[in-house]
Amino acid sequence: MDTDSFSDDEIRDVLSLKKIAVVGMSQFPYKDAHIVPKYLIKNNYDVIPVNPNTDEILERKSFPKTSNVPGEIDVVDVFRPSDQVLPIVQDAIKKKPKVIWLQEGIHNVEAEELARKHGIKIVFNRCMLAEHRRLFSH
Repeated sequence: MDTDSFSDDEIRDVLSLKKIAVVGMSQFPYKDAHIVPKYLIKNNYDVIPVNPNTDEILERKSFPKTSNVPGEIDVVDVFRPSDQVLPIVQDAIKKKPKVIWLQEGIHNVEAEELARKHGIKIVFNRCMLAEHRRLFSH
């Protein structure tokens, strides 16, 4: 599977953004969709869970959709199967995030083109935790 063409410096810029809505964030500690946002919280990111099946994850209020999150969002981090990404991106665009980040293994050309058309950077098939560790851990 392809990955986006962002340079390390561009990914560093994305990782400097601090308000992150995590779509598909899991309440189950053994899932990547729980491990990654928990890591981000420990590294001073303001993580907002987006999961319609629960009211709270990691003591943070969870919202059913990205468009329900109050205030501005810098990054929408998506943990959903590739074939479910398009409606998530369509909803996320309403919040005008700077970046939509599709986690490792997630790639949806139609959704990616839609985000770009709205001036939103789209990172795909990368893990935020892995990229953060790779670029910031010494």
